[in-house]
Amino acid sequence: MNKFLTSGAVALTLVAGGALYMTQTAPTSGGMALPGAAMAQSQEGGAAEVDTSTIEDMTIGAEDAPIEVIEYASYTCPHCASAHANLIPQIKENYVDTGKVKFTYREVYFDKYGMWASMIARCGGSEKFFGITDMIYKAQDDFLAPARDGDEAGTADELRKIGRLAGLDSDQLDACLTDQNKLRTLLTWYQENATRDDITSTPSFMIDGQKYSNMNYADFAEILDEKLGE
Repeated sequence: MNKFLTSGAVALTLVAGGALYMTQTAPTSGGMALPGAAMAQSQEGGAAEVDTSTIEDMTIGAEDAPIEVIEYASYTCPHCASAHANLIPQIKENYVDTGKVKFTYREVYFDKYGMWASMIARCGGSEKFFGITDMIYKAQDDFLAPARDGDEAGTADELRKIGRLAGLDSDQLDACLTDQNKLRTLLTWYQENATRDDITSTPSFMIDGQKYSNMNYADFAEILDEKLGE
C-alpha cells in the first residue's frame, strides 16, 4: 500500500519561473510540470485562487443507489493496479451494475507521472474516462518503464499511445498534456479531497462517508452486504 501525507500536510507551490510543484511531508514528490508545456508565469502578489468546481467527479452507477463508494487511487500505485485487475471489476459486476452502488473514482497524485496519466484519462471526458483508466492500469509497468531509466519523454509517449488506442487524436492529447490551468486546478482539487477525507494511502475507499483501507473482495462485499441488509 502506498502511503503519503504523514500529517495531511500538502502544499501547492509556485517556484521560480512559475512552474507548479506539489510538495508533501513524505515521500518527496517529483515536480508536476507537464511534458512539453510552457510554464505559466508567476502572478503578481502570488498565485490566484483556484476554482475547483470545474473538475468533474468521475462516477458510474445509479444516481439513487443506496450506497456510495469513492475510491482514491494513484495511476502509479501498484496496489491500485492490482485492485483494478481484481477487486473493482467484481464490485462493478455485483454492486454497481445491479444498482446497489454508485461508484466514484478520484485521483491521488504521488508524482508527475500519475498526474500526466490523469490528464490523459480525463482527456476523453466522462464517457471514455473509466475505459482509459483500465488501460492505464493494465499498462502501468510499460508507461513507467521509461521513467525508471530517466526517460520522461518516453513515459509521456507511452501515455499518448494509450490515449490514441482509446480514440483520441494527437492534437487532443497534446492540448490535454499542456493544459497548465487544468494541472493547477486538479492539484488543488486533489488537495481539498485528501484533506477533507483524510486520505493517507492508496487505494483508500469511502463507503457512505466512512474510510476504509485496501481490502480483498470478500471483505469489501461483507461491508456492502451489511449496509444493504443482505
